[in-house]
Amino acid sequence: MSLFNEFSKGLYEKNPVFRLALGLCPTLAVSNSIENAIGMGLAATFVLVCSNVIVSMMRKAVPNKIRIPIYIVVIATFVTIVDLVLEATRYELHKSLGLFIPLIVVNCIILGRAEAFAGKNGVVRSFVDGLGMGIGFTLALLVLGFVRELLGDGKLIGISILGEAFKPVLLLILPPGAFLTLGIFLGLFNWIDIKRSK
Repeated sequence: MSLFNEFSKGLYEKNPVFRLALGLCPTLAVSNSIENAIGMGLAATFVLVCSNVIVSMMRKAVPNKIRIPIYIVVIATFVTIVDLVLEATRYELHKSLGLFIPLIVVNCIILGRAEAFAGKNGVVRSFVDGLGMGIGFTLALLVLGFVRELLGDGKLIGISILGEAFKPVLLLILPPGAFLTLGIFLGLFNWIDIKRSK
């Protein structure tokens, strides 16, 4: 598989959220606004790319019996870096994302890519895979955040878009709205796949 295909599979074919249904806990929790979506997406992408590269570099030196704990320590290191940098530079975003930054350590996307891909492939391919999956995750969060913030609040990034006459659908910025929005997008992606296969 070419590097471009390795990168692009995370955008649609194996999108972590819309195709593989991974990382749904932070997806549902923080996709109520575009700012939160970008913050979580960039944080997860950084951790994914860095941990993929390190796991790939040490894959032959790690004994098989202890590879998962070692992967978790590598991932936790990068999560700690992200957590501290966010707290120091973007405190409001850090407060908004809350517990979901430390929970990146056990995010299925990151552990899954370390185990299924980076532990079996070279550094360049692992970097490209991590970048593609991270950007795919970020795009999924952005799409959900865009729809939920626009229809649930009538605003985007604090700017009124739909005017005062618009009655916000409050349900969309609440947790049940995350499930509904995600369900609609999962159905849409499945429908597109069925149409493409015909």
